[in-house]
Amino acid sequence: MEDSLRYFALSYQLRRAYFFIFRSLVGRSPSMRRLRQDLWANVFTHNIELYDRYLWNRMEDFSTLLLGETGTGKGTAAMAIGRSGFIPFSEARQSFVESFTRSFVSLNLSKFPDTLIESELFGHKKGAFTGAVKDHRGVFDHCSPHGAILLDEIGEISIPIQIKLLQVLQDRVFAPVGSHREGRFQGRVIAATNRSLEDIRQQRVFRDDFYYRLCSDIITVPPLRQRIREDPRELDDLLAFTVERMVGQPSAELPILVRQVIDSRLGPDYPWPGNVRELEQCVRRVLLKQDYTGRATLTGEGTAARLVAALEAGDMDGLTLLQGYCALLHQRHGTFEEVARRTGLDRRTVKKYVQAWPRKASPGGADR
Repeated sequence: MEDSLRYFALSYQLRRAYFFIFRSLVGRSPSMRRLRQDLWANVFTHNIELYDRYLWNRMEDFSTLLLGETGTGKGTAAMAIGRSGFIPFSEARQSFVESFTRSFVSLNLSKFPDTLIESELFGHKKGAFTGAVKDHRGVFDHCSPHGAILLDEIGEISIPIQIKLLQVLQDRVFAPVGSHREGRFQGRVIAATNRSLEDIRQQRVFRDDFYYRLCSDIITVPPLRQRIREDPRELDDLLAFTVERMVGQPSAELPILVRQVIDSRLGPDYPWPGNVRELEQCVRRVLLKQDYTGRATLTGEGTAARLVAALEAGDMDGLTLLQGYCALLHQRHGTFEEVARRTGLDRRTVKKYVQAWPRKASPGGADR
């Protein structure tokens, strides 16, 4: 009977995983097919027979690091993992021990200062610090034993917080701020960052012990420009999917309307710096006003080409080089704050450089 209940639960797990991985993450490009394969292996391993024999109830030991630019859909990928975990079926209750809708929780770490992150993660007791007027449960306490927690923007946390998270990953225990009573965390940890793997390693964003405990699996969510470059039909697939989700039913008319505006106003080489998130806003704007102008900057690819050409020709001064580099980073990462962090410049200087770059008539020429 025990095996029968487990196989029954496994069959439902397979159905959930298929829906969240293959129905929620659309796209025919090679990079998206690879992403879905990576997510499936993250849930069931590369061999489902081995998963069934050894790991179906041990997946909490496998942490995951999701990489990708802002707006690519890392949250959707994380949710696909979190809601595809094994949930036992209770014969006594004649139901699953928990609903999959409660099996995934998320916390964006960049929203909180260091002084509050620990409280949001682990909770706090009343009176633990000024403003703690009542007990507060953190996300680790809210997370299901059969689910997963997404720690978004993990690349922004300080070393002291990394040390505390390392204890959770290693020992599976945590204590609320102001309390010595330990709680136990039994779910999976999924972390996400818009930093590249090269950036993480070269800048030593993470402590080595924290990095190696965090990255049982590393999955990259591809940018939209790469997906469209690999297969131009990807854009049509995404428009149809986005429109259906917005209006609640499939439509043959609306995706064509949006595509016509994109073709006429943005052109085939628009790089979609905001990725899928920008595409969703584009659809909304077109449905409201039948217009969308995109981000009024040069494409990242165009900026990079100009920089490379000028460097090879040897006719670019230092200020122009810095302006172009800041513009390139801004097109790729989307915020002046991120460019300031990567270059070591202050935000106002970065904004001035980014705004100056598109007005250059040529890499070494004068302003228009």
